[in-house]
Amino acid sequence: MPDAKNGAMADGSARTRGQLFTMALLRIAVGWHFAYEGLAKLFDPQWSAEVYLRSANWVGAGLFHRLADNPTLLAITNQTNTWALLVIGFALMLGCATRMAAISGMVLLALYYVAHPPLFAPTTGVAEGSYLIVNKNVVEMLALLVVATFSQGRLGLDRYFRPIWNWSFRQATTWRHRWESRHSEPVSAADPETLARRQALAGLVGVPFLGAFVMAVLKKRGYESQEERQLTTLADGMSGASMKVNWSTLDQLKGQVPSAKIKQVELSRVMMGGNLMNGVAHARDLIYVSKLIRAYHDREKIFETLRLAEACGINTVITNPILGPMIVDYWENGGGKIQFISQCQGRDKQEFLDSIAYSIDHGACAAYVQGAVADRFVTRGDIDLIGLGVERMRAAGVPAGIGAHYLRTIVQCHEHGFDPDFWMKTLHHHNYWSARLDKQHDNIWCEKPDETIAFMKEMPQPWIAFKILAAGSIHPKVGFKYAFENGADFVCVGMYDFQVVEDANLTLETLSGKLVRQRPWRA
Repeated sequence: MPDAKNGAMADGSARTRGQLFTMALLRIAVGWHFAYEGLAKLFDPQWSAEVYLRSANWVGAGLFHRLADNPTLLAITNQTNTWALLVIGFALMLGCATRMAAISGMVLLALYYVAHPPLFAPTTGVAEGSYLIVNKNVVEMLALLVVATFSQGRLGLDRYFRPIWNWSFRQATTWRHRWESRHSEPVSAADPETLARRQALAGLVGVPFLGAFVMAVLKKRGYESQEERQLTTLADGMSGASMKVNWSTLDQLKGQVPSAKIKQVELSRVMMGGNLMNGVAHARDLIYVSKLIRAYHDREKIFETLRLAEACGINTVITNPILGPMIVDYWENGGGKIQFISQCQGRDKQEFLDSIAYSIDHGACAAYVQGAVADRFVTRGDIDLIGLGVERMRAAGVPAGIGAHYLRTIVQCHEHGFDPDFWMKTLHHHNYWSARLDKQHDNIWCEKPDETIAFMKEMPQPWIAFKILAAGSIHPKVGFKYAFENGADFVCVGMYDFQVVEDANLTLETLSGKLVRQRPWRA
Protein backbone atom coordinates (compact mmCIF):
# COMPACT_ATOMS: atom_id res chain seq x y z
CA MET A 1 0.00 0.00 0.00
CA PRO A 2 1.20 3.54 -0.56
CA ASP A 3 3.33 5.35 1.93
CA ALA A 4 1.58 8.45 3.26
CA LYS A 5 4.59 10.66 2.64
CA ASN A 6 6.13 9.68 -0.67
CA GLY A 7 3.67 7.36 -2.41
CA ALA A 8 5.88 4.28 -2.10
CA MET A 9 4.18 0.91 -2.43
CA ALA A 10 4.48 -1.98 0.00
CA ASP A 11 6.92 -3.79 -2.29
CA GLY A 12 9.24 -0.80 -2.34
CA SER A 13 8.20 0.48 -5.79
CA ALA A 14 6.63 3.84 -6.43
CA ARG A 15 3.97 4.97 -8.88
CA THR A 16 5.80 7.38 -11.16
CA ARG A 17 4.38 10.47 -12.77
CA GLY A 18 4.50 8.66 -16.10
CA GLN A 19 2.38 5.81 -14.73
CA LEU A 20 -0.14 8.22 -13.26
CA PHE A 21 -0.32 10.17 -16.52
CA THR A 22 -0.80 6.94 -18.50
CA MET A 23 -3.66 5.99 -16.18
CA ALA A 24 -5.19 9.42 -16.72
CA LEU A 25 -4.94 9.01 -20.52
CA LEU A 26 -6.74 5.65 -20.29
CA ARG A 27 -9.50 7.26 -18.23
CA ILE A 28 -9.83 10.21 -20.62
CA ALA A 29 -9.90 7.99 -23.74
CA VAL A 30 -12.74 5.85 -22.38
CA GLY A 31 -14.56 8.99 -21.26
CA TRP A 32 -14.20 10.51 -24.72
CA HIS A 33 -15.85 7.42 -26.26
CA PHE A 34 -18.74 7.48 -23.77
CA ALA A 35 -19.34 11.20 -24.26
CA TYR A 36 -19.25 10.90 -28.07
CA GLU A 37 -21.79 8.07 -28.06
CA GLY A 38 -24.04 10.12 -25.78
CA LEU A 39 -23.85 13.26 -27.94
CA ALA A 40 -24.47 11.24 -31.12
CA LYS A 41 -27.75 10.03 -29.61
CA LEU A 42 -28.67 13.41 -28.13
CA PHE A 43 -28.25 15.21 -31.48
CA ASP A 44 -30.15 12.58 -33.49
CA PRO A 45 -33.90 13.17 -33.02
CA GLN A 46 -34.65 9.88 -34.78
CA TRP A 47 -32.47 7.75 -32.52
CA SER A 48 -34.16 5.19 -30.32
CA ALA A 49 -33.04 2.05 -28.54
CA GLU A 50 -36.20 0.28 -29.72
CA VAL A 51 -34.68 -1.89 -32.44
CA TYR A 52 -31.65 -2.67 -30.27
CA LEU A 53 -33.89 -3.77 -27.40
CA ARG A 54 -36.21 -5.79 -29.63
CA SER A 55 -33.30 -7.70 -31.13
CA ALA A 56 -31.77 -8.65 -27.74
CA ASN A 57 -31.11 -12.37 -27.83
CA TRP A 58 -29.47 -13.47 -24.61
CA VAL A 59 -29.74 -12.98 -20.84
CA GLY A 60 -32.66 -10.74 -19.92
CA ALA A 61 -34.05 -10.64 -23.47
CA GLY A 62 -37.61 -10.72 -22.11
CA LEU A 63 -37.00 -7.59 -20.02
CA PHE A 64 -35.41 -5.74 -22.95
CA HIS A 65 -38.34 -6.66 -25.19
CA ARG A 66 -40.82 -5.36 -22.59
CA LEU A 67 -38.95 -2.06 -22.42
CA ALA A 68 -39.26 -1.75 -26.21
CA ASP A 69 -42.97 -2.58 -26.16
CA ASN A 70 -43.91 0.08 -23.59
CA PRO A 71 -43.68 3.64 -25.05
CA THR A 72 -43.21 5.25 -21.64
CA LEU A 73 -40.49 2.85 -20.53
CA LEU A 74 -38.84 3.15 -23.94
CA ALA A 75 -38.71 6.95 -23.66
CA ILE A 76 -37.21 6.66 -20.16
CA THR A 77 -34.67 4.12 -21.42
CA ASN A 78 -33.66 6.38 -24.30
CA GLN A 79 -33.13 9.38 -22.05
CA THR A 80 -31.39 7.38 -19.32
CA ASN A 81 -29.00 5.77 -21.78
CA THR A 82 -28.14 9.07 -23.49
CA TRP A 83 -27.53 11.05 -20.32
CA ALA A 84 -25.73 8.21 -18.56
CA LEU A 85 -23.25 8.09 -21.43
CA LEU A 86 -22.77 11.86 -21.30
CA VAL A 87 -22.40 12.18 -17.52
CA ILE A 88 -20.07 9.18 -17.22
CA GLY A 89 -18.04 10.36 -20.21
CA PHE A 90 -17.55 13.91 -18.94
CA ALA A 91 -16.82 12.70 -15.39
CA LEU A 92 -14.10 10.35 -16.65
CA MET A 93 -12.57 13.00 -18.90
CA LEU A 94 -12.40 15.53 -16.07
CA GLY A 95 -11.48 13.03 -13.35
CA CYS A 96 -14.49 13.99 -11.26
CA ALA A 97 -16.04 11.27 -9.04
CA THR A 98 -13.77 8.98 -11.03
CA ARG A 99 -14.36 5.73 -9.14
CA MET A 100 -18.14 6.17 -9.16
CA ALA A 101 -18.12 7.05 -12.89
CA ALA A 102 -15.97 4.02 -13.71
CA ILE A 103 -18.23 1.62 -11.82
CA SER A 104 -21.33 3.16 -13.43
CA GLY A 105 -19.71 2.78 -16.85
CA MET A 106 -18.98 -0.89 -16.14
CA VAL A 107 -22.65 -1.48 -15.26
CA LEU A 108 -23.80 0.22 -18.47
CA LEU A 109 -21.37 -1.80 -20.61
CA ALA A 110 -22.48 -5.00 -18.87
CA LEU A 111 -26.08 -4.27 -19.88
CA TYR A 112 -24.97 -3.76 -23.50
CA TYR A 113 -23.07 -7.03 -23.34
CA VAL A 114 -25.87 -9.20 -21.96
CA ALA A 115 -28.30 -7.77 -24.53
CA HIS A 116 -26.04 -8.49 -27.51
CA PRO A 117 -23.04 -10.70 -26.68
CA PRO A 118 -20.59 -11.51 -29.48
CA LEU A 119 -21.46 -15.20 -29.12
CA PHE A 120 -23.93 -15.04 -31.99
CA ALA A 121 -22.21 -12.57 -34.33
CA PRO A 122 -21.47 -13.81 -37.87
CA THR A 123 -17.91 -15.10 -37.94
CA THR A 124 -17.43 -16.49 -41.43
CA GLY A 125 -13.73 -16.02 -42.06
CA VAL A 126 -11.80 -13.88 -39.61
CA ALA A 127 -14.05 -11.03 -38.49
CA GLU A 128 -11.99 -8.44 -36.66
CA GLY A 129 -13.29 -7.88 -33.13
CA SER A 130 -15.67 -10.87 -33.08
CA TYR A 131 -13.89 -13.17 -30.66
CA LEU A 132 -16.84 -15.21 -29.36
CA ILE A 133 -16.69 -13.95 -25.77
CA VAL A 134 -14.46 -10.87 -25.74
CA ASN A 135 -15.54 -7.75 -27.62
CA LYS A 136 -15.11 -4.00 -27.26
CA ASN A 137 -17.55 -3.85 -24.34
CA VAL A 138 -15.52 -6.40 -22.35
CA VAL A 139 -12.26 -4.58 -23.11
CA GLU A 140 -13.70 -1.24 -21.97
CA MET A 141 -15.18 -2.85 -18.84
CA LEU A 142 -11.72 -4.13 -17.91
CA ALA A 143 -10.21 -0.72 -18.63
CA LEU A 144 -12.77 0.88 -16.29
CA LEU A 145 -12.03 -1.77 -13.68
CA VAL A 146 -8.41 -0.65 -13.76
CA VAL A 147 -9.50 2.99 -13.46
CA ALA A 148 -11.78 2.18 -10.52
CA THR A 149 -9.17 0.05 -8.73
CA PHE A 150 -6.05 2.18 -8.95
CA SER A 151 -5.51 5.67 -7.62
CA GLN A 152 -5.41 8.43 -10.22
CA GLY A 153 -3.03 10.44 -8.08
CA ARG A 154 -3.94 14.10 -8.33
CA LEU A 155 -4.54 14.20 -12.09
CA GLY A 156 -8.16 15.26 -12.13
CA LEU A 157 -10.80 17.36 -10.41
CA ASP A 158 -11.06 14.75 -7.65
CA ARG A 159 -8.03 16.40 -6.00
CA TYR A 160 -10.24 19.43 -5.17
CA PHE A 161 -13.24 17.46 -3.91
CA ARG A 162 -11.52 14.46 -2.34
CA PRO A 163 -11.08 16.09 1.11
CA ILE A 164 -14.82 16.73 1.33
CA TRP A 165 -15.82 13.34 -0.06
CA ASN A 166 -13.32 11.47 2.10
CA TRP A 167 -14.60 13.22 5.23
CA SER A 168 -18.23 12.43 4.36
CA PHE A 169 -17.63 8.80 3.55
CA ARG A 170 -15.44 8.22 6.56
CA GLN A 171 -18.19 9.56 8.77
CA ALA A 172 -20.74 7.31 7.07
CA THR A 173 -18.91 3.97 7.37
CA THR A 174 -15.85 2.51 9.00
CA TRP A 175 -15.33 0.23 5.98
CA ARG A 176 -14.94 3.20 3.69
CA HIS A 177 -12.36 4.67 6.07
CA ARG A 178 -10.32 1.47 6.02
CA TRP A 179 -10.56 1.12 2.22
CA GLU A 180 -9.47 4.71 1.67
CA SER A 181 -6.54 4.32 4.01
CA ARG A 182 -5.27 1.36 1.99
CA HIS A 183 -5.96 2.45 -1.59
CA SER A 184 -6.06 6.25 -1.78
CA GLU A 185 -3.44 8.91 -1.43
CA PRO A 186 -4.44 10.69 1.76
CA VAL A 187 -5.11 14.34 1.11
CA SER A 188 -5.58 16.71 3.99
CA ALA A 189 -7.89 19.68 3.64
CA ALA A 190 -5.07 21.72 5.07
CA ASP A 191 -2.42 20.27 2.74
CA PRO A 192 -0.39 23.29 1.57
CA GLU A 193 0.44 21.54 -1.72
CA THR A 194 -3.14 22.11 -2.91
CA LEU A 195 -2.23 25.73 -3.42
CA ALA A 196 0.83 25.04 -5.52
CA ARG A 197 0.59 25.96 -9.19
CA ARG A 198 1.91 22.62 -10.44
CA GLN A 199 -0.57 20.65 -8.39
CA ALA A 200 -3.40 22.93 -9.51
CA LEU A 201 -2.54 22.33 -13.16
CA ALA A 202 -2.39 18.58 -12.53
CA GLY A 203 -5.95 18.68 -11.25
CA LEU A 204 -7.07 20.30 -14.50
CA VAL A 205 -5.36 17.79 -16.80
CA GLY A 206 -8.66 16.66 -18.34
CA VAL A 207 -9.89 20.16 -19.24
CA PRO A 208 -7.85 20.54 -22.48
CA PHE A 209 -9.13 17.16 -23.66
CA LEU A 210 -12.70 18.22 -22.91
CA GLY A 211 -12.09 21.42 -24.89
CA ALA A 212 -10.71 19.43 -27.81
CA PHE A 213 -13.73 17.15 -27.62
CA VAL A 214 -16.16 20.08 -27.76
CA MET A 215 -14.31 21.62 -30.72
CA ALA A 216 -14.31 18.29 -32.58
CA VAL A 217 -18.06 17.93 -32.06
CA LEU A 218 -18.73 21.48 -33.26
CA LYS A 219 -16.57 20.94 -36.33
CA LYS A 220 -18.33 17.69 -37.16
CA ARG A 221 -21.83 19.08 -36.76
CA GLY A 222 -21.16 22.52 -38.17
CA TYR A 223 -22.95 25.63 -37.04
CA GLU A 224 -26.68 25.57 -37.59
CA SER A 225 -27.82 28.36 -39.91
CA GLN A 226 -31.04 30.27 -39.54
CA GLU A 227 -32.10 29.02 -42.96
CA GLU A 228 -31.56 25.38 -41.94
CA ARG A 229 -33.56 25.91 -38.77
CA GLN A 230 -36.40 27.45 -40.78
CA LEU A 231 -36.43 24.53 -43.20
CA THR A 232 -36.37 22.00 -40.36
CA THR A 233 -39.03 23.52 -38.13
CA LEU A 234 -41.36 25.36 -40.50
CA ALA A 235 -41.65 23.02 -43.48
CA ASP A 236 -45.21 22.06 -44.28
CA GLY A 237 -47.26 20.44 -47.01
CA MET A 238 -46.72 23.39 -49.37
CA SER A 239 -42.96 23.53 -49.13
CA GLY A 240 -42.11 21.22 -52.01
CA ALA A 241 -38.84 19.35 -51.54
CA SER A 242 -38.76 20.10 -47.82
CA MET A 243 -42.24 18.68 -47.24
CA LYS A 244 -42.44 16.42 -44.22
CA VAL A 245 -44.06 13.04 -44.87
CA ASN A 246 -45.08 10.06 -42.79
CA TRP A 247 -43.36 6.77 -43.58
CA SER A 248 -43.94 3.21 -42.48
CA THR A 249 -42.64 2.24 -39.05
CA LEU A 250 -42.08 -1.11 -37.37
CA ASP A 251 -45.57 -1.20 -35.89
CA GLN A 252 -46.86 -1.35 -39.48
CA LEU A 253 -44.67 -4.32 -40.43
CA LYS A 254 -46.79 -7.20 -41.74
CA GLY A 255 -44.27 -9.96 -41.09
CA GLN A 256 -40.69 -11.12 -41.55
CA VAL A 257 -39.13 -11.27 -45.01
CA PRO A 258 -38.76 -14.99 -45.95
CA SER A 259 -35.37 -16.52 -46.61
CA ALA A 260 -33.70 -19.33 -48.56
CA LYS A 261 -30.23 -20.87 -48.75
CA ILE A 262 -27.30 -20.56 -51.12
CA LYS A 263 -25.08 -23.45 -50.09
CA GLN A 264 -24.88 -23.27 -46.29
CA VAL A 265 -25.82 -19.59 -45.95
CA GLU A 266 -29.38 -18.52 -45.11
CA LEU A 267 -30.25 -15.32 -47.01
CA SER A 268 -33.35 -13.14 -46.99
CA ARG A 269 -35.20 -13.05 -50.33
CA VAL A 270 -34.67 -9.28 -50.35
CA MET A 271 -31.17 -8.04 -49.56
CA MET A 272 -30.10 -4.49 -48.88
CA GLY A 273 -27.77 -2.84 -51.40
CA GLY A 274 -24.74 -1.06 -50.00
CA ASN A 275 -24.27 1.71 -52.58
CA LEU A 276 -26.23 4.29 -50.63
CA MET A 277 -24.17 3.62 -47.51
CA ASN A 278 -20.93 3.75 -49.50
CA GLY A 279 -21.93 7.14 -50.90
CA VAL A 280 -21.98 5.94 -54.52
CA ALA A 281 -25.31 6.55 -56.22
CA HIS A 282 -26.58 6.17 -59.75
CA ALA A 283 -28.31 9.49 -60.32
CA ARG A 284 -28.13 10.13 -64.07
CA ASP A 285 -27.24 13.81 -64.55
CA LEU A 286 -27.78 14.84 -60.91
CA ILE A 287 -24.14 15.33 -59.96
CA TYR A 288 -24.84 16.40 -56.35
CA VAL A 289 -26.58 13.17 -55.29
CA SER A 290 -23.52 11.15 -54.24
CA LYS A 291 -22.35 13.99 -51.99
CA LEU A 292 -25.85 14.31 -50.56
CA ILE A 293 -26.15 10.65 -49.57
CA ARG A 294 -22.65 10.64 -48.07
CA ALA A 295 -23.80 13.44 -45.78
CA TYR A 296 -26.98 11.52 -44.93
CA HIS A 297 -25.39 8.15 -44.21
CA ASP A 298 -23.12 8.74 -41.26
CA ARG A 299 -22.18 5.91 -38.88
CA GLU A 300 -25.24 6.22 -36.66
CA LYS A 301 -27.61 6.41 -39.63
CA ILE A 302 -26.05 3.30 -41.16
CA PHE A 303 -26.41 1.44 -37.85
CA GLU A 304 -30.01 2.59 -37.48
CA THR A 305 -30.85 1.45 -41.01
CA LEU A 306 -29.21 -1.95 -40.54
CA ARG A 307 -31.02 -2.52 -37.23
CA LEU A 308 -34.31 -1.63 -38.87
CA ALA A 309 -33.62 -4.05 -41.74
CA GLU A 310 -32.88 -6.88 -39.30
CA ALA A 311 -36.09 -6.20 -37.41
CA CYS A 312 -37.92 -6.73 -40.73
CA GLY A 313 -36.14 -10.04 -41.44
CA ILE A 314 -33.65 -8.62 -43.97
CA ASN A 315 -30.50 -10.40 -42.84
CA THR A 316 -28.01 -9.54 -45.60
CA VAL A 317 -26.45 -6.49 -47.22
CA ILE A 318 -24.53 -6.67 -50.51
CA THR A 319 -21.71 -4.17 -50.54
CA ASN A 320 -18.29 -3.05 -51.65
CA PRO A 321 -15.67 -4.47 -49.23
CA ILE A 322 -14.93 -0.89 -48.16
CA LEU A 323 -17.99 -1.15 -45.92
CA GLY A 324 -16.59 -4.29 -44.24
CA PRO A 325 -15.01 -2.47 -41.27
CA MET A 326 -18.24 -0.55 -40.71
CA ILE A 327 -20.20 -3.81 -40.56
CA VAL A 328 -17.67 -5.31 -38.14
CA ASP A 329 -18.12 -2.15 -36.05
CA TYR A 330 -21.88 -2.71 -36.26
CA TRP A 331 -21.50 -6.30 -35.00
CA GLU A 332 -19.35 -5.15 -32.11
CA ASN A 333 -21.01 -1.86 -31.15
CA GLY A 334 -24.31 -1.57 -33.00
CA GLY A 335 -26.04 -4.57 -31.49
CA GLY A 336 -26.70 -6.40 -34.76
CA LYS A 337 -25.58 -9.45 -36.70
CA ILE A 338 -26.51 -8.69 -40.32
CA GLN A 339 -24.45 -10.61 -42.89
CA PHE A 340 -22.75 -9.11 -45.90
CA ILE A 341 -21.97 -10.41 -49.37
CA SER A 342 -18.87 -8.72 -50.72
CA GLN A 343 -18.48 -7.26 -54.22
CA CYS A 344 -14.87 -8.22 -54.96
CA GLN A 345 -13.15 -5.94 -57.43
CA GLY A 346 -9.85 -4.58 -58.67
CA ARG A 347 -8.15 -3.06 -61.70
CA ASP A 348 -5.62 -5.87 -62.01
CA LYS A 349 -5.04 -9.41 -60.80
CA GLN A 350 -3.30 -8.55 -57.52
CA GLU A 351 -5.77 -5.86 -56.54
CA PHE A 352 -8.64 -8.23 -57.34
CA LEU A 353 -7.20 -11.08 -55.24
CA ASP A 354 -6.42 -8.66 -52.41
CA SER A 355 -10.07 -7.57 -52.46
CA ILE A 356 -11.17 -11.17 -52.02
CA ALA A 357 -8.79 -11.70 -49.09
CA TYR A 358 -9.89 -8.42 -47.48
CA SER A 359 -13.54 -9.44 -47.79
CA ILE A 360 -12.98 -12.81 -46.17
CA ASP A 361 -10.88 -11.29 -43.38
CA HIS A 362 -13.75 -8.96 -42.52
CA GLY A 363 -16.30 -11.75 -42.22
CA ALA A 364 -18.15 -11.76 -45.58
CA CYS A 365 -20.69 -14.62 -45.62
CA ALA A 366 -20.35 -14.89 -49.43
CA ALA A 367 -18.44 -13.11 -52.20
CA TYR A 368 -18.71 -12.57 -55.93
CA VAL A 369 -16.87 -10.96 -58.83
CA GLN A 370 -18.48 -7.52 -58.98
CA GLY A 371 -20.51 -6.91 -62.15
CA ALA A 372 -18.55 -4.06 -63.70
CA VAL A 373 -15.27 -5.88 -62.94
CA ALA A 374 -16.46 -9.11 -64.55
CA ASP A 375 -17.67 -7.13 -67.60
CA ARG A 376 -14.24 -5.49 -67.85
CA PHE A 377 -12.31 -8.75 -67.47
CA VAL A 378 -14.35 -10.36 -70.25
CA THR A 379 -14.00 -7.35 -72.55
CA ARG A 380 -10.22 -7.19 -72.25
CA GLY A 381 -9.71 -10.96 -72.50
CA ASP A 382 -8.93 -11.67 -68.83
CA ILE A 383 -11.86 -14.04 -68.29
CA ASP A 384 -9.59 -16.54 -66.52
CA LEU A 385 -9.29 -14.06 -63.63
CA ILE A 386 -12.99 -14.58 -62.97
CA GLY A 387 -12.46 -18.33 -62.61
CA LEU A 388 -9.45 -17.74 -60.37
CA GLY A 389 -11.52 -15.44 -58.17
CA VAL A 390 -14.27 -18.04 -57.80
CA GLU A 391 -11.66 -20.63 -56.78
CA ARG A 392 -10.17 -18.30 -54.14
CA MET A 393 -13.61 -17.57 -52.66
CA ARG A 394 -14.51 -21.24 -52.43
CA ALA A 395 -11.12 -22.07 -50.93
CA ALA A 396 -11.98 -19.60 -48.14
CA GLY A 397 -15.16 -21.58 -47.42
CA VAL A 398 -17.78 -19.10 -48.64
CA PRO A 399 -20.26 -19.33 -51.54
CA ALA A 400 -18.74 -17.78 -54.68
CA GLY A 401 -20.63 -15.88 -57.37
CA ILE A 402 -20.18 -14.04 -60.64
CA GLY A 403 -21.88 -10.72 -61.37
CA ALA A 404 -22.54 -8.84 -64.58
CA HIS A 405 -24.37 -5.91 -66.09
CA TYR A 406 -24.14 -7.30 -69.60
CA LEU A 407 -25.68 -10.64 -70.56
CA ARG A 408 -22.69 -11.47 -72.77
CA THR A 409 -20.54 -11.69 -69.61
CA ILE A 410 -22.78 -14.36 -68.11
CA VAL A 411 -22.95 -16.22 -71.42
CA GLN A 412 -19.18 -16.28 -71.90
CA CYS A 413 -18.55 -17.36 -68.30
CA HIS A 414 -21.02 -20.21 -68.77
CA GLU A 415 -19.43 -21.22 -72.08
CA HIS A 416 -16.01 -21.07 -70.42
CA GLY A 417 -17.15 -23.76 -67.99
CA PHE A 418 -17.43 -21.64 -64.87
CA ASP A 419 -19.87 -23.06 -62.32
CA PRO A 420 -20.42 -20.43 -59.60
CA ASP A 421 -22.61 -20.96 -56.56
CA PHE A 422 -24.82 -18.05 -57.68
CA TRP A 423 -25.16 -15.38 -60.35
CA MET A 424 -25.60 -11.63 -59.82
CA LYS A 425 -27.29 -10.16 -62.89
CA THR A 426 -29.17 -6.91 -63.48
CA LEU A 427 -32.86 -7.12 -64.35
CA HIS A 428 -35.40 -4.39 -65.04
CA HIS A 429 -37.82 -3.46 -67.82
CA HIS A 430 -37.47 -0.34 -69.98
CA ASN A 431 -40.84 1.21 -69.35
CA TYR A 432 -39.62 4.38 -67.63
CA TRP A 433 -38.97 7.81 -69.08
CA SER A 434 -35.13 7.88 -68.98
CA ALA A 435 -34.61 4.38 -70.43
CA ARG A 436 -32.75 5.37 -73.62
CA LEU A 437 -30.31 2.99 -75.25
CA ASP A 438 -29.05 5.43 -77.86
CA LYS A 439 -26.93 7.46 -75.43
CA GLN A 440 -25.94 6.44 -71.93
CA HIS A 441 -26.40 8.93 -69.09
CA ASP A 442 -26.19 6.45 -66.24
CA ASN A 443 -29.79 5.56 -66.95
CA ILE A 444 -30.03 1.87 -67.90
CA TRP A 445 -28.41 -1.28 -66.48
CA CYS A 446 -30.11 -4.22 -68.19
CA GLU A 447 -29.90 -3.69 -71.92
CA LYS A 448 -31.71 -6.89 -72.93
CA PRO A 449 -34.19 -7.90 -70.23
CA ASP A 450 -36.09 -10.42 -72.39
CA GLU A 451 -32.90 -12.20 -73.44
CA THR A 452 -31.66 -12.13 -69.85
CA ILE A 453 -34.87 -13.74 -68.62
CA ALA A 454 -34.70 -16.44 -71.29
CA PHE A 455 -31.04 -17.30 -70.67
CA MET A 456 -31.22 -17.25 -66.87
CA LYS A 457 -34.24 -19.56 -67.01
CA GLU A 458 -31.88 -22.40 -67.99
CA MET A 459 -29.25 -21.67 -65.36
CA PRO A 460 -29.30 -24.18 -62.46
CA GLN A 461 -27.67 -21.81 -59.96
CA PRO A 462 -29.55 -19.31 -57.76
CA TRP A 463 -29.92 -15.84 -59.26
CA ILE A 464 -29.67 -12.61 -57.27
CA ALA A 465 -31.14 -9.83 -59.41
CA PHE A 466 -29.95 -6.29 -58.84
CA LYS A 467 -30.76 -2.85 -60.24
CA ILE A 468 -34.35 -4.11 -60.32
CA LEU A 469 -35.70 -0.56 -59.76
CA ALA A 470 -33.38 1.01 -62.37
CA ALA A 471 -31.86 3.23 -59.67
CA GLY A 472 -35.19 4.52 -58.41
CA SER A 473 -37.02 4.87 -61.73
CA ILE A 474 -39.37 1.93 -61.14
CA HIS A 475 -41.73 1.65 -58.17
CA PRO A 476 -40.79 -1.23 -55.84
CA LYS A 477 -44.26 -2.72 -56.15
CA VAL A 478 -43.68 -3.11 -59.88
CA GLY A 479 -39.97 -3.91 -59.75
CA PHE A 480 -40.29 -6.65 -57.12
CA LYS A 481 -43.02 -8.47 -59.00
CA TYR A 482 -41.21 -8.16 -62.34
CA ALA A 483 -37.99 -9.63 -60.88
CA PHE A 484 -39.57 -12.51 -58.97
CA GLU A 485 -41.96 -13.45 -61.77
CA ASN A 486 -39.14 -13.51 -64.29
CA GLY A 487 -36.87 -15.88 -62.44
CA ALA A 488 -34.95 -14.04 -59.72
CA ASP A 489 -34.50 -16.10 -56.54
CA PHE A 490 -33.35 -13.07 -54.54
CA VAL A 491 -33.32 -9.33 -55.18
CA CYS A 492 -30.90 -6.64 -54.04
CA VAL A 493 -32.38 -3.18 -53.43
CA GLY A 494 -30.81 0.01 -52.10
CA MET A 495 -32.92 1.42 -49.26
CA TYR A 496 -33.03 4.49 -47.10
CA ASP A 497 -34.25 3.93 -43.55
CA PHE A 498 -37.68 5.33 -44.39
CA GLN A 499 -38.10 2.73 -47.16
CA VAL A 500 -37.16 -0.43 -45.27
CA VAL A 501 -40.52 -1.34 -43.72
CA GLU A 502 -42.40 -0.48 -46.90
CA ASP A 503 -40.06 -2.63 -49.00
CA ALA A 504 -40.40 -5.52 -46.53
CA ASN A 505 -44.20 -5.30 -46.72
CA LEU A 506 -44.12 -5.16 -50.53
CA THR A 507 -41.92 -8.25 -50.58
CA LEU A 508 -44.41 -10.16 -48.43
CA GLU A 509 -47.29 -8.97 -50.60
CA THR A 510 -45.47 -10.00 -53.80
CA LEU A 511 -44.33 -13.43 -52.63
CA SER A 512 -47.66 -14.32 -51.03
CA GLY A 513 -49.57 -13.29 -54.15
CA LYS A 514 -50.04 -15.19 -57.38
CA LEU A 515 -46.73 -15.15 -59.22
CA VAL A 516 -46.66 -16.19 -62.88
CA ARG A 517 -43.20 -17.72 -62.76
CA GLN A 518 -41.70 -20.09 -65.33
CA ARG A 519 -38.21 -20.54 -63.90
CA PRO A 520 -38.12 -22.97 -60.93
CA TRP A 521 -36.94 -21.58 -57.62
CA ARG A 522 -33.25 -22.39 -57.39
CA ALA A 523 -32.92 -21.54 -53.71
